[in-house]
Amino acid sequence: MSTSVKIKRGLNIRLKGQAEKVYAEIPASETVAIKPTDFVGVRMRPTVKVGDEVLAGSKIAFDKDNEKVKFTSPTSGEVVEIKRGDKRKILEIKILADKEIRYAPFKKSNPDDLSREEIINQLLESGIWPLIIQRPFDIIANPDDNPKAIFISAFDSAPLAPDNDFILHGHGDEFQTGLNAIAKLTEGKVHLNVSANTPASKVFTNSKNVQINTFTGPHPAGNVGVQIHHIDPINKGEIVWHLTPQDVLIVGRLFSEGRYNASRVVALTGSEVSKGKYYKTLIGASIKNMVTDNVKEGSLRYISGNVLTGTQISSDGYLGFYDTQITAIPEVENPEFLGWIAPGFDKFSISRTFFTWLMAGKEYRLNSSLNGEKRAYVVTGEYERVLPMDIHPTHLIKSIMIGDVEQMENLGIYEVAEEDFALCEFVCTSKIDVQALIREGIETVQREC
Repeated sequence: MSTSVKIKRGLNIRLKGQAEKVYAEIPASETVAIKPTDFVGVRMRPTVKVGDEVLAGSKIAFDKDNEKVKFTSPTSGEVVEIKRGDKRKILEIKILADKEIRYAPFKKSNPDDLSREEIINQLLESGIWPLIIQRPFDIIANPDDNPKAIFISAFDSAPLAPDNDFILHGHGDEFQTGLNAIAKLTEGKVHLNVSANTPASKVFTNSKNVQINTFTGPHPAGNVGVQIHHIDPINKGEIVWHLTPQDVLIVGRLFSEGRYNASRVVALTGSEVSKGKYYKTLIGASIKNMVTDNVKEGSLRYISGNVLTGTQISSDGYLGFYDTQITAIPEVENPEFLGWIAPGFDKFSISRTFFTWLMAGKEYRLNSSLNGEKRAYVVTGEYERVLPMDIHPTHLIKSIMIGDVEQMENLGIYEVAEEDFALCEFVCTSKIDVQALIREGIETVQREC
């Protein structure tokens, strides 16, 4: 039975630089990189060395803590670098891509004719399994677990987020094939959540083997953690899996095409982008061809993902494994004279410090400045205004600070991930790294319990 949820708390940050709903052609990325830093809690061990030839779908690494979880190449070509950091930690496995992709063969099949174990084995062997994330802990799902439900958020409410209705247009068959495979992974329901703010694509509304739920309200209404909380909350000992619509397409292509097709549609967004459009590329592709001669002059910050939860990369850096958006905003090198004291109509505020409340539809050119420095942690009630979950965010943060595991459990640590607290970090008067604290708390509970 479908559920309709209205989110009242939250915040829409209206930024300049939305991508135009047009596909732009760019040369294929010359190199592709898999970054172990994209995978929380994974200790990756390479199975290739520099000079090895690989196919798209060839195994290049595995998780040392769970050898069933494999990582495969998104393209064919030659391994040209295994970049390491401190203590020989792997930072990137870089592949020089062929001009025409060669694929490792996998079995074409109808998911309806396969058992759960056969579907899991094919997802593991192809390297697609890491696309499936579990709550609690927001880590790669364990194939030995049996989730009580699987969630797919069909819309993204983050600033300048790509439009999944536009991206999935014309891919209904592949999407349904992916859903049929995913439905075999749980004895519970597959929840496909759409936005009631705008009409959803027929690709979503005509989907079968799922329960279609509607959400309305400001960001973070599109966050899967918020959706899980309102539809099927996670208690201690329970597991829920989730993935994105484009990930479902990749699963569908595996069974319909018999290959690991790591295609991604990426939105180039941000106030510093000259012509923001959608680009067809690959997981882990370089963003160089997207941004060259397509950004404004000056010091810029490039983000793989959105401005709230994305990762800073260089202008020739690589798209994150889970990201479908690149954002470019101004980089602040010198503090502003008088700071927040100086008046301004182009400044964004959730309070009445500036004039945001008088200009409901205005879009803003925000930069990388924190607009202040870290200071004493004070209770202001700001977190509660933007977190639409029935937990006490300030108390949860304090319990993490003092390392009280029992309190963390009682206050809802099993339900949350960093992205759920991104707005709390944005509005924080004390400039606390809230998302980093949430990850610290999750890892503490995971280790202790």
